[in-house]
Amino acid sequence: MKKIERTGAIRAKAEHGTSLLTAFREIRELIVHGKLSPGTWILEAELAERLNMSRTPVRGAIHWLQREGYILEHRNAKKSRMIVAPLTEEDANELYLIIGRLEGIAGRGVAALASPERKEIGAQLQKLNDRLELISKDREAPPGEIFENDRSFHRLIIKYGAGARMSALHKAIEPQTERYWRLYASSIIKDLHLSVAEHQEVIKAIQTGDADRVETASESTGRRARSGWPT
Repeated sequence: MKKIERTGAIRAKAEHGTSLLTAFREIRELIVHGKLSPGTWILEAELAERLNMSRTPVRGAIHWLQREGYILEHRNAKKSRMIVAPLTEEDANELYLIIGRLEGIAGRGVAALASPERKEIGAQLQKLNDRLELISKDREAPPGEIFENDRSFHRLIIKYGAGARMSALHKAIEPQTERYWRLYASSIIKDLHLSVAEHQEVIKAIQTGDADRVETASESTGRRARSGWPT
């Protein structure tokens, strides 16, 4: 009898955990894509109804998102409210500094791989960058396609050069930088050639196994982003 009760408790806990993760991801998606704009009040009951979920996982997701910087507690003299975190220059600087550093370290890991592996990874990166170069010559290209190609490029470097902890940290930071990417989407198309050139420098450094060069080139994308051009 006790064994059956423990099994039921474990199953219930797993279901709650799954609902919490689902709520976290769906609310984060609403924030990243601007469907919950900066400064919007977070109302637990409305979100639960919108997501067709109970309030318990939604409440947990709100606190999780607060820990990760997507949601802030706004206090005044009478009460406090949860709001979607505003987009600020200071926040953008910090995020791009972090993600640029992570990708720079991962780039060193890729550069340390054996030559055949580096060549294969370089070929994958080159294919993505060639596509970005074509897009850079088309002023009518949809920003979404640019984003997918650019994100795939940086994710490949993390995939092959980062360990489990670094990959997890990058995965947590990446959606936060996407908020800024979408804010500056109109600027990205006309300056896409700058990203293409930076990516090409990363590819060359990987192919030659130059760890210092690949780290510097990877971090330069973060420096340019902090100057106002997300990559």
